Amino acid sequence: MANRKSGVLLHITSLPGTPGIGTLGTEAYRFADWLKSAGQSLWQMLPLGPTGYGDSPYASFSTFAGNPLLIDMDDLVKRGWAEKDAVVPPEYIKNDGDVDFGSVVWWKIPLLYKCASYFLAHGTKDDLVKYEAFKNDQSNWLNNFADYTSIKKYYDAKAQSEKLFGVETMWCNYWPQKLAEHDPSAVSQWDAEHTQDIEEIKVVQFFFNEQWTALKKYVNNLGIQIIGDIPIFVAGDSADVWANRRFFQFDGLKQKTCAGVPPDYFSATGQLWGNPLYDWDAMKKDNYSWWVDRIKNMLRLVDIVRIDHFRGFEAFWQIPYGAPNAVKGAWIKGPGKALFDEIKNRLGTLPIIAEDLGVITPEVEELRDSCGFPGMKILQFAFNEQKWSPESAQNKDLPSNYKSNNIIVYTGTHDNDTTTGFFAAADKNLVKNAADYFNVKETPEPAEMTDVLIKAAFASTADTCVIPVQDICALGSETRMNMPSTTGKNWKWRMTPNLLDSTKAAYLKTLGDRYNRNLQ
Repeated sequence: MANRKSGVLLHITSLPGTPGIGTLGTEAYRFADWLKSAGQSLWQMLPLGPTGYGDSPYASFSTFAGNPLLIDMDDLVKRGWAEKDAVVPPEYIKNDGDVDFGSVVWWKIPLLYKCASYFLAHGTKDDLVKYEAFKNDQSNWLNNFADYTSIKKYYDAKAQSEKLFGVETMWCNYWPQKLAEHDPSAVSQWDAEHTQDIEEIKVVQFFFNEQWTALKKYVNNLGIQIIGDIPIFVAGDSADVWANRRFFQFDGLKQKTCAGVPPDYFSATGQLWGNPLYDWDAMKKDNYSWWVDRIKNMLRLVDIVRIDHFRGFEAFWQIPYGAPNAVKGAWIKGPGKALFDEIKNRLGTLPIIAEDLGVITPEVEELRDSCGFPGMKILQFAFNEQKWSPESAQNKDLPSNYKSNNIIVYTGTHDNDTTTGFFAAADKNLVKNAADYFNVKETPEPAEMTDVLIKAAFASTADTCVIPVQDICALGSETRMNMPSTTGKNWKWRMTPNLLDSTKAAYLKTLGDRYNRNLQ
């Protein structure tokens, strides 16, 4: 990342114009074209895995699989893998408005399995050869994911009909014991009895892979790189944990501990994520092969990998399973540089961004720097006090305090309010502090401050800056993507059609020209 670059943060689900949810179809290509016209060389998005409870892309059923909801139905028709009449959505599925995940799942997932069945019966010889090659190439995760999904489909429905769903709904609590234990004989028997179902699950993943590969090739040919995102931890209710329980802190089928963070900027009681924690000793004995495979798979899909909660590799917040919140936890040492040395030895140079937000110690900074990974700066975090003080001037997120060029600067992230929303809700003295710092008028409007922070990001010494689409358009809090430690309203925002026009492209291109960041 030696050259100065800039880009835009927008998740696929937020693209407009397709039934219920953004997809890998035409609008994704249009957005890539818009990025090029705006002189941008980076497209950052959120994790791509299949989402579960709460619809969070950071709580996926698999860290290797693609999200079926992102598959574009019109593209399947164009490829001859679905019939046109079959993919017409019901009236309650709209092309505009926020994502209604429940409705989309209800309509789209069964439809995709029907399309998979159609593909298996009507696919061309070349299509089927390509599908077999995909299955062979990705067998190390695909077989477990298909088994897990097939079993989950059956026993989720059974548990719901028997009213077994409640707080404890992870597979280990309501699947037959042998299947929950991933017993090879039990899994083989399931395979033999559910051949068609498992095959259709694999076909849906093939659909995703083909559409994603085509989009990535198009984006890269424009000179744009894709920044992907992976959470440090994986969901307990996932194929990853089910098939690899030996690498996680379990006692038999019982989860012992869970992940989170202590009280911080976002929450007074911390964040109780609930994810199982890794058994790093077991992973080390296996030469960290699971993590090597995970990074290898991500680098197949994207050009640069942002690892969420990087500080957990130096030390992680360990919370007893069943705790009501994240307050009573403890910092436990992680694998440190040994993990990344092993990954680098096996995969080569690692284009990784370290999400180093939160409680960051000198040890975390040393790990990040020793690996050569760029960290992150958030301009919203630079102004969190109502009264300016000598301590305020030391804030590490202020552009005047950047000690290295090897960083990524953002106005805000998917976890922040939009910058316009942030300043609209901020104390007037905080706004004044920000205005004074950037030498603008004393009582700027929130949208004006958004423009100021975008320009500051472009002008900064950071090698890279990334701006969320909501900030480019100076949108308010109603378009916020996520509010940590809450559920119900997150991840739903979608752009309106033509929100990103030539005027906004020219705005970014002018900044890129001015501050030497434009796509060459």
